[in-house]
Amino acid sequence: MHPLDALGDAEIRATLLYARSQGHPVTADDIANAQGVHRNVARARLERLAQAGLLIASYERRTGRSGPGAGRPAKVYRVAPELSAIEFPERRYERLVGLLAGELPERARAKRLGEAGAAFGRELAREARLRPARRLGTALQRVCAALGRLGYQASVAEVADGRATITTSTCPLRPVVRANPELTALDRRMWEALVGAALEGAGPAEVACETHRCLDDRADCGVVVTLDVINTASPYKDKEAS
Repeated sequence: MHPLDALGDAEIRATLLYARSQGHPVTADDIANAQGVHRNVARARLERLAQAGLLIASYERRTGRSGPGAGRPAKVYRVAPELSAIEFPERRYERLVGLLAGELPERARAKRLGEAGAAFGRELAREARLRPARRLGTALQRVCAALGRLGYQASVAEVADGRATITTSTCPLRPVVRANPELTALDRRMWEALVGAALEGAGPAEVACETHRCLDDRADCGVVVTLDVINTASPYKDKEAS
């Protein structure tokens, strides 16, 4: 099934947007409660999205228990890695971006790409009304929630001592980077601008991001966030997301 075959229905689009807004896989019960529908209706919507390749179904025990008495595992649905934009007709904007980048003077190309990526990150922050926070964990949670409001899935995997990891199955610029691997600076600087907008008082030089697994079609993207010039007494540094 083509993704557009599933997304022609407004209720199913709403189901996908809800799944993308969450930092964890969802169940039929989650959708039923969020959308006020019967569990069977919610399950049917999730299955249709899974058939279209937009969600990936698996089973897990949400209680964390295992062995006898742990109960049956629940069927959960996580957002599938988004490798290309869903468009009709296909616009091929990823190729256009690559051609435009190739027209930049080689000496200034990296700098210009970085500036464009940062500007895009700030635009996303403004559109999502991203509010800054003092602590790194809280700031990153707000980044993920802001992206969720825009239809992108992201979650904080780890935060410790001024370093953190975000995982995202639908990074806004992944289709561009996948089509043009030389444009990773766009993606990296976008994330730096997003984190900088979420971290109260942080300047551009204080936040560094590295992006991983963008070209691995089977994996979510990983964004490693580091506060480069913050000393150990800084209020930005925390042991866990809060």
